[in-house]
Formats: sequence, structure tokens, C-alpha cells
Amino acid sequence: MLELRNVTKRVTGVDHIRDVSLTLQHGSLNVLLGPTLSGKTSLMRLMAGLDAPTSGSVWFDGADVTGVPVQKRNIAMVYQQFINYPAMTVYENIASPLRVAGADKATIEAEVEKAAALLKLTPYLDRTPLSLSGGQQQRTALARAIVKNAGLVLLDEPLANLDYKLREELRAELPRLFAEAGTIFVYATTEPQEALLLGGNTATLSEGRVTQFGETIDVFRNPNDLITAKTFADPPLNTIVLRKSGSSFQLDGGVNLPVPGDLAGIADTSYTIGFQPHHLSLERANEAAVPVRAKVSMTEITGSETFVHLDFADVRWVMLAHGIRMLEPDQTIEVFIDPRHIMVFDADGHSAGRAPKMAA
Repeated sequence: MLELRNVTKRVTGVDHIRDVSLTLQHGSLNVLLGPTLSGKTSLMRLMAGLDAPTSGSVWFDGADVTGVPVQKRNIAMVYQQFINYPAMTVYENIASPLRVAGADKATIEAEVEKAAALLKLTPYLDRTPLSLSGGQQQRTALARAIVKNAGLVLLDEPLANLDYKLREELRAELPRLFAEAGTIFVYATTEPQEALLLGGNTATLSEGRVTQFGETIDVFRNPNDLITAKTFADPPLNTIVLRKSGSSFQLDGGVNLPVPGDLAGIADTSYTIGFQPHHLSLERANEAAVPVRAKVSMTEITGSETFVHLDFADVRWVMLAHGIRMLEPDQTIEVFIDPRHIMVFDADGHSAGRAPKMAA
């Protein structure tokens, strides 16, 4: 078990990590999700022992390892910027942790062949890393982490340089491999979709602070605050400030958005309403959906889906619509909000409650 207890890292008077407490179990997959400069790499360096905290402590399996250097810890770390030994072959790069550990020849051969097959590196084992593509070099670094059989594996956006097909395969395979070994697996990403695909647990980060930690799907569906909800949204979360009056939220143009039953008891005051782009639609999916009129700003067609950027009451929304939708800029259209999927936040950004049928 890895524990971070009230860990802060301050550099030249600036907090890179602020009062973080986390407990990660053996065999668990843990995603660090946040935008660039949110603190993901800084937090991983503290976990690994590459940096020491300014205050707080780091514990591993009941022992205080604060300040213990990385060389004395059983960890593996892979960065987006791959690191290999240029003078060694791919085979020797992958085998290096096993040789350091004193593994016998048969074990080394079996483990290297297994990792190379998983990462599609078998044809390149006799080549040096500099003769490979960037994606192949990254796969070599990943294979070395796999064979090390470390107690803690830290992957800092490791799949960014890989092609789509291999990235999808590894997202499915890597968590299983490390879970079977009882490894604590920590994976940093800027992409909410990647966190959802990986599953496990997710810690959302903002400005060096962990805003929420829990099962990935629960953090996505039930954010504790507006910052977490925005961190876990791509395209950006749609928001608007509304006033609750009795059983409805008042929108511009005389439109009333019914307050979901579980939120009926909250006070009559102003709130920020949030909802995901796929919870805004061109067609009325059910009787609960409320129509509003918005102006099209632009559309982005991805092939099977269309992102429609909309202006409503001086705010910009994004709608994710299935299929190709040919909509003209400045065109006013009717779109539908389903109140069953809204999130409600108070003036301080804290969750005021959630709709009873919140769905992914």
C-alpha cells in the first residue's frame, strides 16, 4: 500500500503540490487526471522518490520512505518522453532490470519474449533504439517497465506517441498485467476519455491539489465540486448560472428547467448548472427534456459525430450530436436539455446535489 500523508512540495515559494493525501492499494489501477501543469508529474516524482516533499510523508507497506532515493525503491517509471539505453539492443534494454535483479538466463528470455510480443517488438529485438520510430522506442521503455515486476509502476502519459490501434490494445491489456502482479499502477493523463477507458480509480488534479479521488465512474458521475466536473469533461462542461425559484430553474426567454426531485429541497438562490455535451441534443429523447433556442456558432464534423458550438444567454455550449449535422453559423436552432442529467453547484462551486438518474 502506498500512502501520501498531507504531502506538499514547494519550489521557490510556489506550491507545486498542495496538502495531498492518497492511499493506493496493491493490484489497483489509479489514474491521475488533470490539465497540463496541474501537478501530475510532480506528484509522481514524489511517489517515486525522485523528489522529497517539503512537508508531509510518503509511506509504502507501513514503512516511512520519505526521502528514500529512487534507487532504493522497487519502482518503474515511464515518461511520455521515452528513455532507453542507446548503445544496447532492444532485447538488452528490456532485459536490463532482470539482469540487475540477478535473474537466470531462461527467466530473462521468457520475460523479454513475453513483453516483446505484447508490445509488437519481436522483429526489432536485435536493433538499437535509435534505429526505431518514436512509437517503437516508447514501447521498448514500456516493455522494460513490465518485466521489472516493480511494486509501484508510474506511467506519465505513456501512450501519447503510439498509434491509435496499439494505444487501444494497451489500454485494455496493461491494467490487467499489473493487477495480476499485485502492482500499484499509477497512470497520468490529460484526457478524461482515457481515464474512463482505463477504469479503476481516478484522482482529479487542479493547481497541485487533488480535488477528488474514488472509483473512476463515480468521480465522473458525482463530482464533489465544479472544478472536478470541469476536469472530467472533454469537450468542456456546459455551464450556466441560474436562479432556483420553487420547483424550477429560470432560464432566459421564459424557459423553466424543472428541478429534479432529489434536489427539490435546496434553497431558492443562484446556482451553476452543469451538463455534459452528450446530454444536450437536437432531438427530444424523452418527455422530461426541455427545449431551448440557441444560435449556432460553428460545427466540427469528426465523421461519425458532430460537435456543435452554440451561443445561449451569453455563454458558449458544445453539443455532441451523432452523425453528420450540416448546420450553418448564426442559424437559430432548438436543442433539448434533459434535467435528469444536470449537476448543480452552489456559489462556492461545491456540489449542491445531483439528479437521481445521472448517467455517463
